[in-house]
Amino acid sequence: MNRIFLIGFMGCGKTSWGKKLASGLGYDFIDLDHVLEAHAGMTIPEYFSAHGEEEFRKLESEILKTTEYPENAIVSTGGGLPCFFDHMEWMNSHGQTLYIQLSPKALASRLENPKTARPVLQGKTGDELVAFIEHKLAEREDYYLQATHTINGIDLSVEKLAEVIGLKAT
Repeated sequence: MNRIFLIGFMGCGKTSWGKKLASGLGYDFIDLDHVLEAHAGMTIPEYFSAHGEEEFRKLESEILKTTEYPENAIVSTGGGLPCFFDHMEWMNSHGQTLYIQLSPKALASRLENPKTARPVLQGKTGDELVAFIEHKLAEREDYYLQATHTINGIDLSVEKLAEVIGLKAT
Protein backbone atom coordinates (compact mmCIF):
# COMPACT_ATOMS: atom_id res chain seq x y z
CA MET A 1 0.00 0.00 0.00
CA ASN A 2 1.37 3.37 -1.03
CA ARG A 3 -0.87 6.25 -0.08
CA ILE A 4 0.74 9.64 -0.25
CA PHE A 5 -1.10 12.60 1.28
CA LEU A 6 0.11 15.95 -0.10
CA ILE A 7 -0.12 18.80 2.39
CA GLY A 8 0.83 22.45 2.39
CA PHE A 9 -0.51 25.97 2.12
CA MET A 10 -2.99 26.89 -0.60
CA GLY A 11 -1.19 27.60 -3.83
CA CYS A 12 1.81 25.35 -3.09
CA GLY A 13 0.87 22.96 -5.91
CA LYS A 14 -0.77 20.01 -4.12
CA THR A 15 -3.35 19.39 -6.84
CA SER A 16 -1.24 20.08 -9.92
CA TRP A 17 1.79 18.14 -8.63
CA GLY A 18 -0.48 15.44 -7.22
CA LYS A 19 -1.94 14.79 -10.69
CA LYS A 20 1.51 14.76 -12.29
CA LEU A 21 2.98 12.48 -9.61
CA ALA A 22 0.03 10.07 -9.79
CA SER A 23 0.41 9.90 -13.56
CA GLY A 24 4.19 9.38 -13.30
CA LEU A 25 3.78 6.55 -10.80
CA GLY A 26 0.69 4.98 -12.38
CA TYR A 27 -1.28 5.75 -9.19
CA ASP A 28 -4.82 6.99 -8.69
CA PHE A 29 -5.25 10.68 -7.86
CA ILE A 30 -7.79 11.92 -5.33
CA ASP A 31 -8.44 15.59 -4.56
CA LEU A 32 -10.20 15.61 -1.18
CA ASP A 33 -11.62 19.08 -1.87
CA HIS A 34 -13.41 17.67 -4.93
CA VAL A 35 -14.66 14.67 -2.93
CA LEU A 36 -16.00 17.06 -0.28
CA GLU A 37 -17.72 19.28 -2.85
CA ALA A 38 -19.37 16.26 -4.51
CA HIS A 39 -20.54 14.99 -1.11
CA ALA A 40 -21.84 18.41 -0.01
CA GLY A 41 -23.40 19.26 -3.37
CA MET A 42 -21.82 22.71 -3.30
CA THR A 43 -18.44 24.41 -3.55
CA ILE A 44 -16.26 24.85 -0.48
CA PRO A 45 -16.83 28.64 -0.42
CA GLU A 46 -20.61 28.02 -0.60
CA TYR A 47 -20.40 25.45 2.20
CA PHE A 48 -18.32 27.83 4.33
CA SER A 49 -20.89 30.61 3.81
CA ALA A 50 -23.86 28.38 4.56
CA HIS A 51 -22.50 26.41 7.52
CA GLY A 52 -19.38 28.16 8.87
CA GLU A 53 -15.85 26.93 9.44
CA GLU A 54 -16.61 24.60 12.36
CA GLU A 55 -19.12 22.55 10.34
CA PHE A 56 -16.80 22.61 7.33
CA ARG A 57 -13.93 21.20 9.41
CA LYS A 58 -16.20 18.42 10.74
CA LEU A 59 -17.26 17.47 7.20
CA GLU A 60 -13.65 17.68 6.01
CA SER A 61 -12.63 15.28 8.80
CA GLU A 62 -15.40 12.86 7.89
CA ILE A 63 -14.38 12.95 4.21
CA LEU A 64 -10.70 12.35 5.07
CA LYS A 65 -11.48 9.35 7.27
CA THR A 66 -14.31 7.69 5.32
CA THR A 67 -13.08 8.03 1.73
CA GLU A 68 -12.17 4.65 0.25
CA TYR A 69 -8.60 5.03 -0.96
CA PRO A 70 -7.16 2.75 -3.63
CA GLU A 71 -4.03 0.75 -2.72
CA ASN A 72 -1.76 3.19 -4.54
CA ALA A 73 -3.00 6.76 -4.41
CA ILE A 74 -1.79 10.33 -4.34
CA VAL A 75 -4.20 12.39 -2.23
CA SER A 76 -4.31 16.19 -2.37
CA THR A 77 -5.66 17.73 0.85
CA GLY A 78 -7.03 21.16 1.69
CA GLY A 79 -4.48 23.62 3.07
CA GLY A 80 -6.05 23.72 6.53
CA LEU A 81 -6.91 20.02 6.85
CA PRO A 82 -3.65 18.96 8.60
CA CYS A 83 -4.23 21.54 11.35
CA PHE A 84 -7.46 20.15 12.80
CA PHE A 85 -8.42 17.22 14.99
CA ASP A 86 -5.95 14.32 14.70
CA HIS A 87 -5.54 14.60 10.94
CA MET A 88 -1.73 14.55 10.77
CA GLU A 89 -1.59 11.50 13.02
CA TRP A 90 -4.34 9.81 11.00
CA MET A 91 -2.68 10.50 7.62
CA ASN A 92 0.75 9.43 8.90
CA SER A 93 -0.73 6.14 10.12
CA HIS A 94 -2.61 5.51 6.85
CA GLY A 95 0.21 6.39 4.45
CA GLN A 96 2.98 8.92 4.01
CA THR A 97 2.59 12.68 4.15
CA LEU A 98 4.54 15.06 1.94
CA TYR A 99 4.68 18.76 2.81
CA ILE A 100 5.27 20.98 -0.22
CA GLN A 101 6.96 23.97 1.42
CA LEU A 102 7.16 27.44 -0.09
CA SER A 103 8.05 30.85 1.31
CA PRO A 104 5.26 33.38 1.96
CA LYS A 105 6.53 35.53 -0.95
CA ALA A 106 6.50 32.57 -3.37
CA LEU A 107 2.98 31.62 -2.22
CA ALA A 108 1.80 35.22 -2.57
CA SER A 109 3.06 35.45 -6.15
CA ARG A 110 1.12 32.27 -6.99
CA LEU A 111 -2.03 33.41 -5.17
CA GLU A 112 -2.11 37.02 -6.36
CA ASN A 113 -4.17 36.07 -9.45
CA PRO A 114 -5.72 32.71 -8.53
CA LYS A 115 -7.43 30.52 -11.13
CA THR A 116 -10.05 29.52 -8.57
CA ALA A 117 -11.90 31.72 -6.08
CA ARG A 118 -10.33 31.76 -2.64
CA PRO A 119 -12.69 33.78 -0.43
CA VAL A 120 -10.19 34.11 2.41
CA LEU A 121 -7.86 36.03 0.06
CA GLN A 122 -10.53 38.35 -1.36
CA GLY A 123 -9.09 41.83 -1.91
CA LYS A 124 -5.65 41.02 -0.49
CA THR A 125 -2.67 41.92 -2.69
CA GLY A 126 1.00 42.75 -2.33
CA ASP A 127 2.32 43.25 1.20
CA GLU A 128 -1.10 42.61 2.73
CA LEU A 129 -1.27 39.19 1.05
CA VAL A 130 2.29 38.31 2.15
CA ALA A 131 1.48 39.36 5.75
CA PHE A 132 -1.71 37.24 5.72
CA ILE A 133 0.24 34.20 4.46
CA GLU A 134 3.03 34.74 7.02
CA HIS A 135 0.44 34.83 9.82
CA LYS A 136 -1.39 31.71 8.59
CA LEU A 137 1.85 29.80 7.99
CA ALA A 138 2.99 30.62 11.53
CA GLU A 139 -0.22 28.98 12.80
CA ARG A 140 0.07 25.95 10.51
CA GLU A 141 3.78 25.18 10.19
CA ASP A 142 3.95 23.03 13.35
CA TYR A 143 1.33 20.74 11.83
CA TYR A 144 2.87 20.72 8.36
CA LEU A 145 6.27 19.83 9.81
CA GLN A 146 4.82 16.60 11.24
CA ALA A 147 4.85 15.30 7.67
CA THR A 148 6.81 12.17 6.85
CA HIS A 149 8.65 14.17 4.17
CA THR A 150 9.17 17.86 3.36
CA ILE A 151 10.21 19.16 -0.04
CA ASN A 152 10.94 22.66 -1.28
CA GLY A 153 8.19 23.61 -3.74
CA ILE A 154 10.55 25.55 -6.02
CA ASP A 155 11.86 23.69 -9.09
CA LEU A 156 9.86 20.55 -8.42
CA SER A 157 9.70 17.61 -10.78
CA VAL A 158 7.87 14.31 -10.70
CA GLU A 159 11.25 12.60 -10.31
CA LYS A 160 12.15 14.74 -7.26
CA LEU A 161 8.76 14.11 -5.67
CA ALA A 162 8.96 10.37 -6.29
CA GLU A 163 12.52 10.24 -4.96
CA VAL A 164 11.67 12.01 -1.69
CA ILE A 165 8.93 9.44 -0.96
CA GLY A 166 11.18 6.55 -1.93
CA LEU A 167 9.53 5.62 -5.24
CA LYS A 168 10.56 5.68 -8.88
CA ALA A 169 8.51 7.47 -11.51
CA THR A 170 7.83 5.51 -14.70
